[in-house]
Amino acid sequence: MTMQSLPGFRTFYPDDCAGRNYILSKWREVARRYGFIEYDGPVLEPMELYEKKSGGELVGQLFDFRDKGGRRVAMRPEMTPTLTRMVAGREKDFRKPMKWFCCPQFFRYEKQQRGRLREFFQFNADIIGESSPAADAELIALAIDILREFGLTEQDFVVRLSSREIWSGLLTEKKGAGFFGNPEIDQLLAAIDKAERQPESVVDSQLESLGLSWGEVKQWAAGLGERILAPDSADFGKPLASFRELIHAHLQPRGLLKYVEVDFFIVRGLAYYNGMVFEIFDRTKKERALAGGGRYDGLLDLMSDGKVDLPALGFGMGDVVLGNLIEDTPRAAEKMKAWLAKNRSADVFIVVATEQLRSEALALVQQLRDAGLRVDFSLAAAKVGKQFQAAEQTGAQFAVLFGEEWPMVSVKTLATRAEERIPHAELADWIRNRQKDA
Repeated sequence: MTMQSLPGFRTFYPDDCAGRNYILSKWREVARRYGFIEYDGPVLEPMELYEKKSGGELVGQLFDFRDKGGRRVAMRPEMTPTLTRMVAGREKDFRKPMKWFCCPQFFRYEKQQRGRLREFFQFNADIIGESSPAADAELIALAIDILREFGLTEQDFVVRLSSREIWSGLLTEKKGAGFFGNPEIDQLLAAIDKAERQPESVVDSQLESLGLSWGEVKQWAAGLGERILAPDSADFGKPLASFRELIHAHLQPRGLLKYVEVDFFIVRGLAYYNGMVFEIFDRTKKERALAGGGRYDGLLDLMSDGKVDLPALGFGMGDVVLGNLIEDTPRAAEKMKAWLAKNRSADVFIVVATEQLRSEALALVQQLRDAGLRVDFSLAAAKVGKQFQAAEQTGAQFAVLFGEEWPMVSVKTLATRAEERIPHAELADWIRNRQKDA
């Protein structure tokens, strides 16, 4: 009986690993283009870190246990609590704003379904120490550019943008100061967060104790969206003014509004968000959210027991849903295929036609590898035809034939079948020049 992997956990054969590496490489490439620097943290964290910072729903999804020292620990389900702990410990060592990113593996004990597994890789980007809407826009622009780097366009995805802070202000305005405290606001936002996945009657029952109905909440949100997008500059109060600045002064000049829809029913489920929030969805709505995040300005203060209070915001983008969307979008799938062909293949395959020259062939293998080329060859003696077949299977660009004409070698460009005879001492430069011209 073959041993199977655990439910919700993936096994990465070489082709699967290459696809994963494609996603990770693009995440890193775009983040660095935006001036973000990479960090990481431990896979295992104290259970208390998540009990205090992430809300009840996420705590229920933890892989948690007692270690051999009797400590209550959990495998990381997200990065924000770890990041805030790290920043609180050494924030004075870094210039502000801190623009950090990571691409770690996470673990959540969730029900498996399309786009949702129990282990996954996730891109995380955070900006610490900047409260202006310019930071909000920088983060949203990064998320958009990452998706564009995969060949996705505004026809494929949409950023649904909202603000939890505006909800708090709006309800105070409608219901009167003091009517809503933190527990009531949290109750309202939790109901809104799940509204799309539940019957309206269920949402009404969740709002009943607050003296609200789902119809009333929807009406408020619709009117609020119209006020936000209006071109005039009426007095909106600080939260509304900040949100308008984000849209009109920062996203619009970048040409990014075609990717954005204001949607106040996006509130994010985690308890620590308290300002701008967003989620990104594919236009076909086949997938779960591609990415999501927002402001969590009070979390550092909470993590450091009041010693460090810096504004902060961030977002995460998982590899499972993104991989599904890439595969289902022909334009993105072709771009990935081209990258894999270029990055997975060997540059050169050495074909030893004359075994007496194997020593010379091995010397050339090492020489080419020292020059930074990817080189493969048959470890055991084999017929020339079989070696050429192996060269094709590795995806090599060139096959170098060692025969009696040594120190000249015959070089075949496998894509075109064109052959040239090259002095072995010039081979590395010859290959480099051909790669530049390709």
